[in-house]
Parts: sequence; C-alpha cells; structure tokens
Amino acid sequence: MLKWLGFIMNNPVERLFSPAAGKSFGSGCRVSEDFAADTVMKASIGSNYRDWHYLFDLILQEARAGLRAEASRGYLGVLWWIIEPVMYMSVFYIAFAHLLHRGDDNYVTFLLTGLIVWKWFHATLNTGSNSLMANAGLMNQIYVPKIVFPLTNVAVNTFKFLFILVILIVFLHFTTAGATLAWLLLPVLVLTQLLLLAALSSLLAALMPFFPDLKMIFDNILMMLLFLSGVFFDIAKLPEKMQEYLLINPMAALITMYRQVLLQGLPPDWRQVALILGFSAATMLTAIWVLRRFDRIYPKIIV
Repeated sequence: MLKWLGFIMNNPVERLFSPAAGKSFGSGCRVSEDFAADTVMKASIGSNYRDWHYLFDLILQEARAGLRAEASRGYLGVLWWIIEPVMYMSVFYIAFAHLLHRGDDNYVTFLLTGLIVWKWFHATLNTGSNSLMANAGLMNQIYVPKIVFPLTNVAVNTFKFLFILVILIVFLHFTTAGATLAWLLLPVLVLTQLLLLAALSSLLAALMPFFPDLKMIFDNILMMLLFLSGVFFDIAKLPEKMQEYLLINPMAALITMYRQVLLQGLPPDWRQVALILGFSAATMLTAIWVLRRFDRIYPKIIV
C-alpha cells in the first residue's frame, strides 16, 4: 500500500492519464502503460473491497482524469458542461411551455429545477450501468476492484451536476424571492441522491453483464420514469391517492423536495429522506455483495 501511495505521489494523474498515454477507464478507454504495469504489481489494493480509503482515492483520481479527458475532446472544453444541459432543457421548455402552453409565469424555474435533478439521475445511471462492459478490455489486462467503474462514473457526473446546480442557484437568487434558510438543507438532498445513484449504478453495473438485454429494458424504464417523476408537472396538485403511488418512485420524491427547498423555502420531507436513504443502503449492500461474489468472473463473461 505504501508503494502505491509513493507511486501516485511520484506520478501525478496528468502523466498517468495524459492524452498521449490514453484515457481514464471511467470513460471506458485504455489507460497508460505505466499505470497498467504498476496496477498489476499492486493488485492487492482493494482486492477484497476492504481498503476503502485507497478505493476512494483511486475513484477520485479516475474521476479527475475522466473530466480532463472529456474536456479536451472538443474545442469548447468545459463549456459543453453548460451548453449541453442548457440545450437539453431548452427543448423541453419550448415543447411544454410554448407549444403545449403548460404552466404559469413560474414554470421556468419549476421546470429547470426538475430537469437538472433528473439529468443528473439519467446521465449517471445511463453510463454507470454500462461501466463494467465498457471496460472489458481493461479488466482482461489488469485487476481493478469492479466497484471502481460505476463509482467513477457517479463521481464524474456528480461534479458536472454540482457545476450546473451552482448556476441554477445563482439564477434562482436573482429571479425569485432570493435565498432562504431552507437552502442550507440543500446538501442533505444532494447527498441523499448521491447515495441513491451510487447504489443503483453499482447494482445495475453488477447485473448488466449477466443480462445484456436488460440495457434495452432499462432505457425504456428511464423514459417512463421521466414522465412519472414530476419533472413536467406538480405532483402536489394531483389526487392524494395518486400522489402516494407516484412518490414510491425515489426520484419523484427527490424532485418534489428539491422544489420545496429551492422554490418554496420549505424543509424537505424527512420521512421521505429516511426512506430513500434506507432503500439506497440496502441496494448498495446488495451491489457490493454481487460485485464481490463475481469479481473474478466478470472478465471471463464480458467480451
């Protein structure tokens, strides 16, 4: 372990994952030869999923390398982290606010809040669920604890979400009544959703290699959830019985609570927060068990 720390200190991530050497495995691409060779020598790191400190450090290093690689692919670089979600949200805004004439004067802030939260959820699960299969080549070359792959995707997408969230908060500060004390509770919702995404991404990544057709099913489930999570409508205005059914979906509850905190200045529903955290913890434990159980089998079944 000390040798690994010394290697990281003497070989910064810029050299390990430079464009000439290769890209981070968070993006499903190859890594540098130096990194691959050293990883073989220190395969014991996190091999039993016990060295969480080193796994956490490795995930952060990989996320940082993945973000740099992604930013270097286009001429606009990190500006795409703003342009892409803005274009994504503009399509829905034009469709629902202008073409379908939905909502009132506050519909812009209402819709933006829901779409930004949903975009984080969708992007993270879409890439995280496929993270093991995207790194099949790497798994056949060196040993890496498999949980690193989905959690690296979670870290990358979380950083981009926080980037957009800050812009949204500034926008809301100048277009609504301004900041309230309830905004101080926003990190609670972010951490709750982060744990949910880490758990679901890890479990889906663990199952997807055994059931490749699950990807097509999951894509359609995500599309259905987009229209059932309250992104485009206010769940609170529906009949109480229907609210109960829709709020079984963790994302519907989270989107509603984000709006309560940011737009209404109200605290989140602590019961819902507790339920989501409990569900996420159980899902994460299941994902860890599956990933550990088939840790050495994945390279053999993923082609």
